[in-house]
Amino acid sequence: MARIIAIANQKGGVGKTTTCINLAAGLAYLKKKVLMVDFDPQGNATQGIGHRVGLNDLTVYDAVLDEEVDIRDCIKTLNRPPMDILPSNINLAGADLQLAKIEEDREQLLKRALEPVQYDYDYIIIDCPPSLGLLNTNALTAADSVLIPVQSEYYALEGITQLLQTIRLVQRLFNPDLKIEGVLLTMYDARTNLSAEVGQEIRKHFKEKAYRTYIPRNIKLSEAPSAGLSIYDYAITSEGAKAYVALTREVIANSAGGNNG
Repeated sequence: MARIIAIANQKGGVGKTTTCINLAAGLAYLKKKVLMVDFDPQGNATQGIGHRVGLNDLTVYDAVLDEEVDIRDCIKTLNRPPMDILPSNINLAGADLQLAKIEEDREQLLKRALEPVQYDYDYIIIDCPPSLGLLNTNALTAADSVLIPVQSEYYALEGITQLLQTIRLVQRLFNPDLKIEGVLLTMYDARTNLSAEVGQEIRKHFKEKAYRTYIPRNIKLSEAPSAGLSIYDYAITSEGAKAYVALTREVIANSAGGNNG
């Protein structure tokens, strides 16, 4: 049965989609069966991995909001990296309004959509939108755990306070088994005192939930999505690729060791 990890931070520009793409791709290249779910209306994870959604293509929007659609008809298989994706496009932008009109179990729709394929994969990685609306609630309700990317800057901890409150709310109301998978420092600059200080604060606050791996500032990581490639296919020898390999191995080790409390 798949381990479902939501990658979430309501703040944009923290490396959330970059982490989603490269964690999913890293798992796939390490021979895991992976489904990447793009649950962001901007569709950046879909585009960043090189998939183009046609006008008549089914997407995550259809899988979640049309009961007659089989999720397997919405999933696309990639050759490089060797994984499946559930793509998104701008249609998902109206989903929050549609979800608000649903009176019963509207927070459970993504969870229900994923249930038929949960045994087809080792990991399902969800890219959440940079907001705290019903789409994010659906993702957290469907997930086993949430991975939180945090940019190495002042007020980093303050920036995730709202997200932690949302996680606690989802735990209380919809998904009592939801755990924090880990907190990931992104855009880390080892040459500056600021990054080191933020790292110390994150580790002090989250203890073993702070990943040992941090993601450095790396131009190759910024360029790869515009080429529609994971960092491994774009610049395998880059520092960014090495960091995401290390993160992927940490995630696998944590899953195997049951470090999800």
